Amino acid sequence: MGDEAATVRARGLRKVYGDGDGTVVALDGIDLDIHPGRLTAIMGPSGSGKSTLMHLLAGLDKPTAGAVLYGDRDITGLDDRQLTRLRRTEVGFVFQAFNLVPTLTVLENVLLPFDLAGTRIDAARRRWVDERMADLGLAPLVDRRPHQLSGGQQQRVAIARALAIRPRLIFADEPTGNLDSRTGREVLSMLEAATRDHGQAVVLVTHDAGAAAHADRVVFISDGAIVHDVGRTDASTLSEMVLELAGRR
Repeated sequence: MGDEAATVRARGLRKVYGDGDGTVVALDGIDLDIHPGRLTAIMGPSGSGKSTLMHLLAGLDKPTAGAVLYGDRDITGLDDRQLTRLRRTEVGFVFQAFNLVPTLTVLENVLLPFDLAGTRIDAARRRWVDERMADLGLAPLVDRRPHQLSGGQQQRVAIARALAIRPRLIFADEPTGNLDSRTGREVLSMLEAATRDHGQAVVLVTHDAGAAAHADRVVFISDGAIVHDVGRTDASTLSEMVLELAGRR
């Protein structure tokens, strides 16, 4: 697939923290295309730069050098207000800690992105939200609050919230970290469905080889650089690759 098909592209992405003897190079010249309709996992040892890469791709941080392109638009030149608008309209997030608002109901949490963006929820948008909540088994739970839900149900709400605005791109940062293995597999299947059924690009940042085995593509980061880029791969092979990288450090 060529550049024109990519949802987001990184070009020469570099991130440096500190200066002098305290300089840390978190990313060192990353080139990466993320395509629609695919689940891409980013793996690597602790401190490899995978979370930094996600933050730069999502517009949560700015690189020291290089470009992050959404279509032909380089988001590294956007100001904070423009980046906030980009994240509210084009990007969805699913985190390990769920990040639900405890005083809001399930439905209110899912609709929160519209409130934050000041977007009117017309009939078409509400139909889309209702369909996604039904897909995720949340229809009977709309009036409950987060403390009344299991961990798996809370993560389903977080996924519904991420899908609500129909983003082109979803970032999932260790989304199964607080879940048991069965519920974790269910959540990963839901993220796969977002790519398969709705053509969205999903970026999964994880240390879990079992989670990464659900991805169409696995990108390995070590010492701020891409060292492996493979297609769908079984969990045992991915575990061996991670151990190999950890052993080099």
